[in-house]
Amino acid sequence: MIPVPASTRVWLAAGVTDMRRGFTTLAAQAEQTLERDPFAGHMFVFRGRCGDLIEIIWWDGPDACLSGRRLGRGRFVWPSAKEGKVPLTAAQLSMLLEGIDWRVPQRGWKPFKAG
Repeated sequence: MIPVPASTRVWLAAGVTDMRRGFTTLAAQAEQTLERDPFAGHMFVFRGRCGDLIEIIWWDGPDACLSGRRLGRGRFVWPSAKEGKVPLTAAQLSMLLEGIDWRVPQRGWKPFKAG
């Protein structure tokens, strides 16, 4: 994944998005529905109906980026709200892209004893 600069905000679009859309229509959705400027350097994450595909748009200054990710097994953890936006940190975005529940991160194991 592209390293996310510290000043970049990440916005998760709640609900379902048509994954046939390109950068311009997703940018229009970010502007109208999410009420954010898609050309301000923020990342916007959208999920498809089945839940195993997401698209991320990002305007990094001179270039427009559209990135997609599909999980081989399982679904991306998504808020149950039908509309709106959820802010994420770069760490939460990394967990989301790996298919980890970013809302309640837990360690997979705990050491039995030290030494």
